[in-house]
Amino acid sequence: MDVKSVGVIGAGQMGNGIAHVLALAEYDVLLNDVNQDALNAALSTIEGNMARQASRGKITEEAMQAALKRIKTTLELPELGQTDLVIEAATERETIKQAIFEDLQPHLQPHTILTSNTSSISITRLASRTDRPERFMGFHFMNPVPVMQLVELIRGIATDEPTFNTCKAVVDRLGKTAASAEDFPAFIVNRILMPMINEAVYTLYEGVGNVQSIDQSMKLGANHPMGPLELADFIGLDTCLAIMNVLHDGLADTKYRPCPLLTKYVEAGWLGRKTDRGFYDYRGEVPVPTR
Repeated sequence: MDVKSVGVIGAGQMGNGIAHVLALAEYDVLLNDVNQDALNAALSTIEGNMARQASRGKITEEAMQAALKRIKTTLELPELGQTDLVIEAATERETIKQAIFEDLQPHLQPHTILTSNTSSISITRLASRTDRPERFMGFHFMNPVPVMQLVELIRGIATDEPTFNTCKAVVDRLGKTAASAEDFPAFIVNRILMPMINEAVYTLYEGVGNVQSIDQSMKLGANHPMGPLELADFIGLDTCLAIMNVLHDGLADTKYRPCPLLTKYVEAGWLGRKTDRGFYDYRGEVPVPTR
């Protein structure tokens, strides 16, 4: 199928990034959220990020203006039913995602493909609650979307080959690289990344090293561009904990047990950059380790 229009559900950090790259690839984008302020903020963020790309010569001013005109917004979820492809990028909670697909389903065109940007939730389970499990798959972008080159394409047990090929063609047109993943907890990237972050938190919890020494060790000793605790703050500690719980519940292996210290930070509301405190305190000019 030739995709011309894409509906994006959720105007947060992931949703606005997805809308950004789709519009630059000349797709008509309909961005949906339940909150008008979130839609306004998303458009402002997209324009600012595109302006930054234009100032660095990565895109032209003409391409930027044309892309911005391709993005429309709506508070009405049913309007997305007229698009060829829907990418859900709402909160990482299964009940919310299921409710969204249930509300959208009566308004869909017969050919519309449904996808979720989930980082860990079962695609097969989400698909089973819709009328088109064969035209449903995981479409997992990395954050920040305009910068990161990888997209995980996750097949549910019922996903058919034309659906995969259509989504793969979209990824190619975005100028990104698709990694094909099977539908097991946390897929590829987070299956490997989150246990490393969790182990870094255990290393902190057990007093093997402090925040600064752990991050320095991985940056200078393993050539990682960002330390694991700094990365956890960037991702959001609530997201890290949610994915570790998915791994622990889905695979029933104690090696995926979330570190109690990670749970404690989330209980405190210290979720990382988005709350100004996590493993670092971001309220001053320079981030300061909190342990």
